[in-house]
Amino acid sequence: MKQHVELKNHQREIFYFRLRLAISIGFVLALLAILLVRFIYLQVVRHNYYQTLAESNRISIVPIVPNRGLILDRNGVVLAQNYSGYTLEITPNKIKDLEATINDLSTLVAITPKDRKRFKKLLAERRNFETLMIRNRLSDEEVARFAAQQYRFPGVEIKARLFRDYPYGEKTAHLIGYIGRINETDVEQLEENDLAANYRGSDYIGKVGLEQSYESELHGTTGVEQVEVDSGGRAVRMLSRTPPSSGNTLVLSIDAKLQEIAEQSFGNYRGALVAIDPNNGEVLAFVSKPGYDPGLFIDGIDPQSWDELNNSPDVPLNNRALRGQYPPGSTIKPFMALAGLNYNIRSPGRTISDPGYFNLPGSSHQYRDWKKGGHGSVDMFKSIVISCDTYYYGLATEMGIDNIFNFLSRFGFGKKTGIDLEGETSGLLPSQEWKMKRYKEKWYTGDTVSVGIGQGYNLVTPMQLAYATATLANDGVAYLPHLVREVRSSRSNESRLIENKPEFDLKINPAHLDLVQRAMVAVNQPGGTAAQAAAGAPYRIAGKTGTAQVIAMKQGEKYIESLVQERHRDHAWFIAFAPAEQPRIALVVLAENGGHGGGTAAPIARKVMDYYLLGKVPQPLPDVSHKEGEEND
Repeated sequence: MKQHVELKNHQREIFYFRLRLAISIGFVLALLAILLVRFIYLQVVRHNYYQTLAESNRISIVPIVPNRGLILDRNGVVLAQNYSGYTLEITPNKIKDLEATINDLSTLVAITPKDRKRFKKLLAERRNFETLMIRNRLSDEEVARFAAQQYRFPGVEIKARLFRDYPYGEKTAHLIGYIGRINETDVEQLEENDLAANYRGSDYIGKVGLEQSYESELHGTTGVEQVEVDSGGRAVRMLSRTPPSSGNTLVLSIDAKLQEIAEQSFGNYRGALVAIDPNNGEVLAFVSKPGYDPGLFIDGIDPQSWDELNNSPDVPLNNRALRGQYPPGSTIKPFMALAGLNYNIRSPGRTISDPGYFNLPGSSHQYRDWKKGGHGSVDMFKSIVISCDTYYYGLATEMGIDNIFNFLSRFGFGKKTGIDLEGETSGLLPSQEWKMKRYKEKWYTGDTVSVGIGQGYNLVTPMQLAYATATLANDGVAYLPHLVREVRSSRSNESRLIENKPEFDLKINPAHLDLVQRAMVAVNQPGGTAAQAAAGAPYRIAGKTGTAQVIAMKQGEKYIESLVQERHRDHAWFIAFAPAEQPRIALVVLAENGGHGGGTAAPIARKVMDYYLLGKVPQPLPDVSHKEGEEND
C-alpha cells in the first residue's frame, strides 16, 4: 500500500500568516495612533506655543530709533542739531583677532591712535553682542574702499547714523551739555523707570546739561518694524511698520549772540556770568569759562583728551555758573543793608566814623577796611556807593547771625534756585546750627563780622547770586529761573509755553528798596566803585562791585597783587540790573582771580548790557584795571 507524505500544513500556515498579518496591522495601527495623538498634541494642545515659535523664527522685530529733538535759542538759532554720516563698526564677538582686524582696516580707512584708544575704552564698557564704532564721519571715498573689500572683514560693517552737533561748541557746553553712549548705569536707571523699551536700538542718552535735564522731551518715541527674514537672517519683506516719533524741539530763553559776546568778553579770565530777565525769570545768558568741546564725549572720549580736561588747572569741566561756590564779597552789602533796615538796626541817616578798621569790644584785633585810613563819616547810602567794609562789620555785629541768616535766606542764599538744569549746588549761608553740626563749635561774634562783608563761611554760586539780584531788581518779587521757554511738539504744530509765575513776594518796604536801589545806581556814577566801567552809558545801571579773598591776609599785612600768585589773587564780582528804572536784565559776573570788581567784572557786564539793551555789539572798553598795589572794591 502506498503511504502519503504531507509536506506542508496548509491550515497551520494560514493560521500563522493571519497571526503575523494581525500583529503587523496592530503594530501599524498603534504607530498611527501614536502619530495621531502626537499630531493632536502639537497642532491642538500646543498650537499657540509652536505658532509663536515659528513666527519668531520667520519674523524679526526691528526697533526704529527716533530723531533727537533740536535745541534752539530764543531767536531760532540752532544750538544742538542732528546730521547724518557713516560709521565703521565692529562686532567684537564675531572676530577672533581684533588687533589684526583693526590693522587690516587701517589700510583702507584712516584709523588714528585716538580712534584706537577710544575703541578700547568702549570695548571695556560694552554690552554683549553690541557693535562698537572704530571710526566716525567716514568720507564717501572711504565708504567705497571698504565696501569693495567688505567680504574680507566678517563682523565689520558700515552704518548710516544720525550724529549730534553743537555749532557753538564750548561757548554753550555747560548750558547744552552733551549726549553719550548708553552704559550699564544708564540701562539700570531706564529699567527702574520702566523706560527701557523706549530705548531699544538707541545708543545715546543725555549725560549733562539740558540734554540730560530734558531727555524725556528730546529723545522721542521708538518705532517698530516687523520684517520677514530668510534662514540667513536677511530681510525679505516688511510686514508692518509703526513709525517713530521724533523728539520735541526746545526753544530756550538764551540769546545766542548775547551768550557769545558774554563768553568773549572774559578774554583770558576764568569765571561765570548769568543774566536773567527779572520780570519773568528767563535766563538770557549762561556762561561758564573755560568750556570744553562737547563733541569729544558723544562716542566716548579718548583717554588722552580726558586726562587733559580732567587734570587741567583751569578745570574746564566744572560748571562754575551752577556749581562753583565762592565768597560773595561786597556784593552781599545791598542785601545786608536791606536786612539792617528791615530789623530797624540802622536807619538811613545814621552815620558811623570809619577810621579804616573795626574792633570788637575788648579786642585788639583789627578788621580792616579796604581803604587805608577809612572813609570818614559814612551813612547807609554812602556805605554801598563806596563799599565801606567798616560800616558792615558793625552792622553785622549789631544784627547778629540769626537775623542775617533769616533775612538773606529769603532771597535764596544757601538754597538751590530750582533752575531747570541738574547738578546745582546750594552754596552756604552759615548759621549757629550749621557751625555746631559741621565743626562741633559754637558761633563766635568774630564769625559774624566776616559774614557782614561776604567773607568767612559765606559761599554763593553765580546762579544763586543772579537769582537774588533779579529779585532785588524786581522789588522783591521772585520768579523761578528757567532756560527753556517753549517746547514744540514733533507730532503737531502745538507749542507748550513755560509758565512764568511769581514764586513769592518778599513785600519789602518800598522806602527801603528805593534807598538801596538808588545807592546801587550811584555805584556806577562818579565817586562810585564802578564809575569808570559805566561811563558814557545811555541808560542807568544799578550795580555793586565785590572782591572775594582767596587766601587770608595776616594782621597788618598789605595785599599787593603783583606779589601774589595768580591763582591766589582775589576774585572779582559785579552784580547789576538795567535800566535802573524798569529793569530788563539783571546779571552777575565773576572773574576768577580777576582782582577787583570795578576793574575786571564790571566792564564785562557793561559789554553784555550794551548789546542786550542797545541792540548792537559794544565797542571795546578802555582798560580800567586798578593800579598795581591799589585796593578797590
